[in-house]
Amino acid sequence: MKHIPLAAALLVSALPFQSAAEPAAPDPLAFVDPMIGTGPEGHTFPGATAPFGMVQLSPDTDATCRVRDCYDHAAGYSYPDPTIQGFSHTHFSGAGHSDLGDILVMPQAGEVRLDPGDPAKPGSGYRQRFDHATEKASPGYYAVTLADSGIRAELTAGTRVGIHRYSFPAGKEAHLLLDLRASLYDYPGKILWSGLHLRPDGTLTGFRETRGWAPGRKLFFAMRFSAPVANHAFLDRDENIPYKGFQAPGRGSDALAEKLGKALEARIDFGTLKAPLEVRVALSGVDEAGAIANLDAAEKEAGGASFDAVRARTEAAWREALGRLRIDAPAPMRTNLYTALYHALLAPSVWSDVDGRYRGPDDQVHVAKDFTVRSTFSLWDTFRAEHPLLTLVQPEQVTTDIVKSLVASREHSPHGILPVWQFAGRETWTMIGYHAVPVIADAYLKGVGDFDADAALAAMVASADYAPYGGLGDYMKLGYVPIDREPEAASKTVEYAYDDWTIARMAEKMGRKDVADRFYKRAGYWRNSFDAKSGWLRARLSDGSFRTPFDPTAINYGSDYTEGNAWQYSWFVPQDQKALFDLLGGDAKTIAKLDAMFDYDVSKLDYSHAEDIAGLIGQYIHGNEPSHHVAYLYAYAGAPWRTQERLKQIVDSQYKPTPDGLSGNDDLGQMSSWLLFTGLGFYPVAPGSNQYVIGRPFVDRAALTLPNGKRFTVETVGLSDANRYVGKVELNGKPLTRSWISDAEIRAGGTLRFTMQAEPDKAWGSAASARPYSMSSAR
Repeated sequence: MKHIPLAAALLVSALPFQSAAEPAAPDPLAFVDPMIGTGPEGHTFPGATAPFGMVQLSPDTDATCRVRDCYDHAAGYSYPDPTIQGFSHTHFSGAGHSDLGDILVMPQAGEVRLDPGDPAKPGSGYRQRFDHATEKASPGYYAVTLADSGIRAELTAGTRVGIHRYSFPAGKEAHLLLDLRASLYDYPGKILWSGLHLRPDGTLTGFRETRGWAPGRKLFFAMRFSAPVANHAFLDRDENIPYKGFQAPGRGSDALAEKLGKALEARIDFGTLKAPLEVRVALSGVDEAGAIANLDAAEKEAGGASFDAVRARTEAAWREALGRLRIDAPAPMRTNLYTALYHALLAPSVWSDVDGRYRGPDDQVHVAKDFTVRSTFSLWDTFRAEHPLLTLVQPEQVTTDIVKSLVASREHSPHGILPVWQFAGRETWTMIGYHAVPVIADAYLKGVGDFDADAALAAMVASADYAPYGGLGDYMKLGYVPIDREPEAASKTVEYAYDDWTIARMAEKMGRKDVADRFYKRAGYWRNSFDAKSGWLRARLSDGSFRTPFDPTAINYGSDYTEGNAWQYSWFVPQDQKALFDLLGGDAKTIAKLDAMFDYDVSKLDYSHAEDIAGLIGQYIHGNEPSHHVAYLYAYAGAPWRTQERLKQIVDSQYKPTPDGLSGNDDLGQMSSWLLFTGLGFYPVAPGSNQYVIGRPFVDRAALTLPNGKRFTVETVGLSDANRYVGKVELNGKPLTRSWISDAEIRAGGTLRFTMQAEPDKAWGSAASARPYSMSSAR
């Protein structure tokens, strides 16, 4: 990337949005608060990273907690904690489970301590106390003062490199501790092996392999210092704790069970420094040579790899990315929305080195010749809104990279299928469905991305036909997943059916009628698990009967549903809502049931055993993804004004510009993407339909510069807390009476104008012809 001075970057980012009559665009970085979501539920991190960066350099307030006690520390940092253990280079943004926290560094002044200490005992070990008043966080930058030593720590990051800058108290000797033992979601023996090498030119390189959430994950690094190393010591900190006998949650022992971990620690001394110490760290999933090459490339970029140069380049990249959407809204909402966009652009993260090499799911090294490989695919979450959002707010190359990465992963997969939940090129088998499929189909149907459609379709079909996965063999034979053979069977049945519909849609557009017909048939299998008598989606046994006893409010892991119950999953038929509503008895009964969901009294129900059940509004659970489309379903029943009411209720109660401002895990940008779409006034209920269901806006004005260079603007007249209903919608000056807008209409550019009012307009969008897509009416 060409180095752009900060003042010029401001000008460049403003240019796409302003005409001669418009004022210069404000700096979007000023409206992003990376602290949002760092409280107990959001699981975001406040540290420094570039858009989709391989490096996420961030403070860890606890990187030694055992896996069963680490939920609040899934991103390493938890806002209520009083101490920082160190600064590590890899983090998830908003995951419900976790790993990473690689290559932890902690500066020390004077006295050196080698053990992390106890988080319950501030001042113990090398961890240090801090005050939030000394913290500063913005896109690409984080800083804090470590109270016990007086060291000012600053962090920034490029795509494949992280830069530390430590200002030590005058007269105190400077030391760095590098701890390869530390790991998020830790347990005995998690670090399989590690190594350190100090090279003649002063470059410190190393590696470690972990057997965590993604077993057999390898990571390599290269580290350089702005001051000469005066002395160093490599310490073997292996405590000889065997892996045997410890079973990680959801996993049995493996072939490595008899082996011991080898975790190293390095003490690096610099003497007394007259200037701040800069530490440059590059990562690679391939080898140490790859990490060195990534570091060399950063140093050769315009401006070099000094702290200030990397920070300037990364802030310019964030200005360009965030500047694609110009938002005018009340200050709290503007901060929420810009931060949501920021969170949405953190993943899928870059995984290949500068030379195109990357480590695949087969643990072998491959080369990407015409695209950048990306990993960190939380697909069960992100297929819903995150990936559709990226097709609008990022250059088409990003979607091209994503699709090519998914297909390449399938080519190198030992199972020959697309990723399920992947990071660092490794599969975790977390969650359900084959949701790489709708990501690919949605991009293809929108005409976004330059990829081989035939290869992509083949990968999609192979994944959908892989019988050993998640009851798919029975699903293909019986038309549903039987609960006596596969857990979470009801959820799997309806999610498979939706994924199958997206295959059919893509195949139909490609002229592959044979494939389309087969998967349209499978897209209707959701009916086989829907009990029309009771009005609930239910799990069936292999003999065809519904499992009893049945409680639609019950939430238990490994039961009939995935992180939810019948109240949430009975609505998951995004491809065929009209048919579902017919089974429920028509529009009026559907609306009554939707209202009953939101109005349900849950005060007597105990969901404390379910970690991801947060943000409850009755039985609507905004803190978890299966509910995310439900508020928009009133529009399918001819009552979009009820959608408008519910959206106001959700936004007001589930989002705020504070550390506890996310009601649930951000899940790699899905919670944030929901808010961003909703703030603009529309949402992709069924990715693959090329339609967005109109809700109501929460912005006065928003201007989106699209990948094709055109501009789409949302304008709102009369927006206020009192005016929560849509009175009129116009598209390019003409009345829009339907409750949806097409992807093509957005990409053509123009203006979507809302006029708000205090009372609902029950006629707007209510006609059957005005309602969004449903498979039954479209075929």
